[in-house]
Amino acid sequence: MIEEMRLRDLGVIADATLPIGRGFTAITGETGAGKTMVVTGLGLLLGARADSGAVRSGAAQAAVEGVWLVPENGPVAARVREAGGDVEPVGSGDAELYLGRTVSSEGRGRATVGGRTAPAGVLADLADDLVVVHGQSDQLRLRSASAQRDALDRFGGEAVTAARSAYRAAFDEWRGLDAELTTLTTDRDERAREAERLRAAITEIEAIAPQPGEEDELAKRAERLANAEELRIAAVTAHAALSNDDGSPDVVTLLAEARRALERIVASDDDLAAIAEQVAELGYRATDASVALSGYLADLDESGPHELAAVDERRGVLAALVRAHGSVDAAIGLLETGSARLVELDDDGDRLERLAAQRDAAAAELDTAAAALTAAREDAALRLGSLVTEELHALALPDATLTVQVSPAAPAAHGRDEVSILLAPHPGADPRPVSRGASGGELSRVMLAIEVVIAGVDPVPTFVFDEVDAGIGGAAAIEVGRRLARLAESSQVIAVTHLAQVAAFAGNHLSVVKANDGSVTASSVRRLDGAEREAEMARLLSGLSDSDAALTHARELLETGRSR
Repeated sequence: MIEEMRLRDLGVIADATLPIGRGFTAITGETGAGKTMVVTGLGLLLGARADSGAVRSGAAQAAVEGVWLVPENGPVAARVREAGGDVEPVGSGDAELYLGRTVSSEGRGRATVGGRTAPAGVLADLADDLVVVHGQSDQLRLRSASAQRDALDRFGGEAVTAARSAYRAAFDEWRGLDAELTTLTTDRDERAREAERLRAAITEIEAIAPQPGEEDELAKRAERLANAEELRIAAVTAHAALSNDDGSPDVVTLLAEARRALERIVASDDDLAAIAEQVAELGYRATDASVALSGYLADLDESGPHELAAVDERRGVLAALVRAHGSVDAAIGLLETGSARLVELDDDGDRLERLAAQRDAAAAELDTAAAALTAAREDAALRLGSLVTEELHALALPDATLTVQVSPAAPAAHGRDEVSILLAPHPGADPRPVSRGASGGELSRVMLAIEVVIAGVDPVPTFVFDEVDAGIGGAAAIEVGRRLARLAESSQVIAVTHLAQVAAFAGNHLSVVKANDGSVTASSVRRLDGAEREAEMARLLSGLSDSDAALTHARELLETGRSR
């Protein structure tokens, strides 16, 4: 809800602060005092198009600031943070949101959201969650077919909600099957080509039978084979040095002699015993190395040019596999995943039949759910039309009839219905959409009647009504005031009015007052109580704020408003 607004240099208003708050706020004032500038300023805060003509004559720019109370973690706060701003927590899960808009006399403007500069489009994004404005030149809350349908659905309560949920589940099931079947049918040729390519690739990989890490092993083997003669010479030389079969001194023999020499005397010196152990260990290691070299030479002698050719050939085969699949591991992985995909592709014929049968069954369930939803909406439409029509009769539209029409529409996620709210202003007139079937003043009253009826199930934070009292008076005006007060039980309501009968039902009465020179000063907007409010009510009734008769009537109206 709006806690406070401040207008500066907007139209005839130089500087005015409007304390608003909860409940029903009535804004009154003399003609030309600037009452409608409140609605204009509010529109700027909600992203309306800036007009340099609204800047006060002689001023460089007009400015509007507003403080809203919003849920600290609701969608409004989330959008504000997304835009780079923030809200100020005030406790109990609520937070204050600061919005601002300036318009220069040259037409330039700037918007601030939560303390940060932002595009005016962000204000427009927030508008639907903050305020609903009803007036002759304002867009209607129920202006679109989708908004009218959603309003009817919320008014319909649990019956419509349950039917819509069942329909949505059936629709999602049918749509998913239909999309899958369409894709499968459309892509049949491509899927056949995919299966052919996949089958050929799997056959090739299975024939090659690559192993994990095989590339590295083959590279090492090829390097060894390419240098076989040098490796053999080095191994023979090393083996001869370690263990020579021709009886010449070698490492193993010399180490054995050294070990035996030391072992004969180690008992006499512990230090020498330690050295003897080291020599013995060297002997064992030399013997092991000699045996290993013998085995290496035997393996090397078994290799030949034919093996190198075979290794190179195998490496070429694997290289082609890498070029085709990116890596040997990817090719091995394709064997695992490709087989399952191939089974799926080869099953297309049977799968088409299964999907078609499933889709037909889902379509039958969707038809049943759609019929149930339509029936629930039609029942709610009759009740909504009847209740709103009763409200219109009490709002000085005694011959008007409001009809909520539910007609067939193309299948969609919300159902197969198009909802239209139609108004026939008098008997014999063709029902027309509410935005075209009433004048400005009548339109505000029609929207008031609709809002009052659906307010219990379709809450809106703030309603603003301009010209809701146009063309009425007396008892009809009292009924307008009474319904605004009723609407204010669940939402904040702001009404710009020139009728005391309407203002009498407000819990908060603000007056816009002209200065003697014809301008509106900083003190031109005041909250009225007690004698001041009675005087303003008397002025609204008779044009005289000090008329005894008018004051008496004003007090009676205020008492009526308090005892409604």
